[in-house]
Amino acid sequence: MQHSGRAAASAPHEFGNVRKLPILISLIIGAFFSILNETLLNIAFPELMVELNVSAPTLQWLATGYMLVVGVLVPASALLVQWFTTRQMFLGAMMLFSLGTLVCGVAPQFSVILIGRLLQAAGTGLMLPVMMNTILVLYPPEKRGAAMGSIGLVIMFAPAIGPTLSGLILQSLQWRWLFFMVLPFAIFSIVFAFIYLKNVSQPTKPKVDVVSIVLSTIGFGGIVYGFSSSGEGHGGWSSPLVYGIVLVGAVALLLFVIRQLRVEEPLMDLRAFRYPMFTLTTILLIIMMMTLFSTMSLLPFYFQGALGLTVFMSGLLLLPGSLLNGLISPVTGKLFDKFGPRALVIPGAAFLVIIMWFFTRVSMDTSKATLLILHICLMVAISMIMMPTQTNGLNQLPSRYYPHGTAILNTLQQVAGAIGVALFIGIMTSGQRNFLERSPDPTSPAQMSEAVVSGVHNAFMIGFGFAVIALVLTFFLKRSQGAPS
Repeated sequence: MQHSGRAAASAPHEFGNVRKLPILISLIIGAFFSILNETLLNIAFPELMVELNVSAPTLQWLATGYMLVVGVLVPASALLVQWFTTRQMFLGAMMLFSLGTLVCGVAPQFSVILIGRLLQAAGTGLMLPVMMNTILVLYPPEKRGAAMGSIGLVIMFAPAIGPTLSGLILQSLQWRWLFFMVLPFAIFSIVFAFIYLKNVSQPTKPKVDVVSIVLSTIGFGGIVYGFSSSGEGHGGWSSPLVYGIVLVGAVALLLFVIRQLRVEEPLMDLRAFRYPMFTLTTILLIIMMMTLFSTMSLLPFYFQGALGLTVFMSGLLLLPGSLLNGLISPVTGKLFDKFGPRALVIPGAAFLVIIMWFFTRVSMDTSKATLLILHICLMVAISMIMMPTQTNGLNQLPSRYYPHGTAILNTLQQVAGAIGVALFIGIMTSGQRNFLERSPDPTSPAQMSEAVVSGVHNAFMIGFGFAVIALVLTFFLKRSQGAPS
């Protein structure tokens, strides 16, 4: 057994006297409101720019900073879950999130809101790995699909209703109520967890490798920040600052990987990649997160820039598909437990290829009903792939790798999301610019709308290519029965 096995948080082997449902409900309540917060604020950016008197690139730090903190904290979660109990981690995460929510609600200026957002992000960054690791410890492999499906409902349902909910709130209330309305639920989550959440692991307090923490912070933080900045008005890839930060992050990440393979007690044990289904899961999830994040970024540009829809109408068009994605996640989880991953993932990937091809054919004349149906089908396909794949990959790991496996997947999903958004928006912008350069009247509103459609087509063609790669990879998927501890 590797030394990392000693470092992993040990878990009780018998849970006969532990009520699992209250624990799962505690995790779901906390996760729902922390994840909801990720998309709740974005629609208020125009109002915040006026009230706080800041530019769009400055205000974008509220989103970039959030993603950056999550990307930096998640790698360290593999260590933290071995130093603190389940209750300590969860309650600490929710207290951080609640404090950040309060700070944002009463903030008199931009800098204070940013501090509040970073506190919220710290809570969210600690929340997801704790939630996934607890499920891995609490449920045997043959029952994890349904439990992970419940988590999938939260992960997709919360961000789906965020823009629509915030649009409704902002129609009659000030932006501060976006935080004030979340705060009571966050506090309720703390009280509920304090009563019902039980410890499912015992701290083993492994050695803290400060060098690894520094390298992971610079590596993952640099890559997430660099790619996020490239699409947010920082000069794109022509800016030395952007590609310089990414280069520094890449070098730090390489040194981090080398160190993790050499030290006795790694911060993030990359030996988990020795298990083929986990490795395949990681690749598939990276592709899926890039596809999901990029699609969710491209469609608002298409809806508003080409079709002239309002922000609220755009949110309504995206709402049914995202809600359905969350609602069927528990169903796909139960089907996974019964039939295994291939019965869901292969048809889902084939469906995704078809849907992405249809997205490459959208035009100015595409009806709202067609777009609504396409988005619903896209979300169903993603639901058939993501949670079953993730559960199957984690099932193959021995229990000593659970903290590391969840940290690896959560970290790489954050990185993939940042890269996907930057890559696809960059492709869209380039296609838009090329269209206008060939246009006889580039200032014409009609031509500018056509340019948006042209750029979206280019981006969706790359997305179609990713979907084809994902389909090929699914044929190598096999059911994991669980490895010995």
